[in-house]
Amino acid sequence: MVAVNLLCSYCLAMAVQAMQCKAVLLCGYYGEHNLGDDALLQVLLQELPSHLQPWITANDSNVIKALAPKAQVINRRSLLETIRALFQVQGLILGGGSLLQDSTSFKSLIYYLILIVIAQQLGVPVVLWGQGLGPFRHHLSRWMVRRVLRRVQAISWRDPESFQLAQRWCLPSPMLMAPDPVWQLPSRRWQGGQAVVLCWRPTSMLDHFGWQHLLQALEIILKDIDAPVHWLAFHQRQDEQLFRQLDRQGLISSSLRSRSHFFAFDSLTDVMNQFSMARLVLPMRLHALILAQLAGSPTVALSYDPKVSSAAVMANVPFTDLQSLPDIRLLAGLWRQALDVSPDLGKIEAIRKQASQHSKILDKAFD
Repeated sequence: MVAVNLLCSYCLAMAVQAMQCKAVLLCGYYGEHNLGDDALLQVLLQELPSHLQPWITANDSNVIKALAPKAQVINRRSLLETIRALFQVQGLILGGGSLLQDSTSFKSLIYYLILIVIAQQLGVPVVLWGQGLGPFRHHLSRWMVRRVLRRVQAISWRDPESFQLAQRWCLPSPMLMAPDPVWQLPSRRWQGGQAVVLCWRPTSMLDHFGWQHLLQALEIILKDIDAPVHWLAFHQRQDEQLFRQLDRQGLISSSLRSRSHFFAFDSLTDVMNQFSMARLVLPMRLHALILAQLAGSPTVALSYDPKVSSAAVMANVPFTDLQSLPDIRLLAGLWRQALDVSPDLGKIEAIRKQASQHSKILDKAFD
């Protein structure tokens, strides 16, 4: 009888512990040495209600352990392992980015839709946090996403275009729209410096002549300010090779080659330090733009995607659309005007406050 009572007490204690600390699966493009996605994860972990225990899909577990030492890491490249995790958690959160789109990969879209559908079949709450919606190249993609999203518990969108599309779809889930969650990271004052920092990425929008256009504009302002150029690989696997590719095409002059220095960081602190000591940051990637603004850096964006131009407009950051590059001297003039001009800290703080709205979705779904 004593043994039975002890067993019952143990089971009751385990049940109470399970109710108090629920495991949730955080699913995103984490641990792939993409600073933007790892920044999203850092914010999500800060916002996650304290009674939720994070299980995180990632490729490189070392990145995750640095952010959340007690988190359980699931191999995001193994669909089977990720599905197994769904059977053991009490919630699925698609955390930040544009996961529901097929412009990068149709296979990737199917991966996330499979997880959502299985979670729904298991009765596991599904939350989309800080998400973008689209772009979609195929009608089938749009139809599948629209159908699957009708049964998620709550959604927060990171841009007006995504929110408006979801509204047109008449999704029944509680929804809100706020600036990208990465805006919630701490801001700082610009220190000033000497370097021009390039956060450029490979893109099909620029051919040989397009890259030549940008590099010639860069050379014009470098003649005036005699500054070093720091090439910062925001996505290490994709961005590190860009300079070598351009050099092989004969686009890098000997002068630019001698000025160039190369950086690839795993730490957001190192990135912010690099930005805060720049005379000018020229980002193509969305989260490079956001972090540059949070660092107080003079910034001019190069938009390869509507999400970049949308963020630039919101933050009053001058930008150029890669699909319609202006005359070389006009472009160089735009960059020259922005040199050493720090953003309005009041504007940045207002955006940071708006971005904090994403936490309401988590509270609503897992209260």
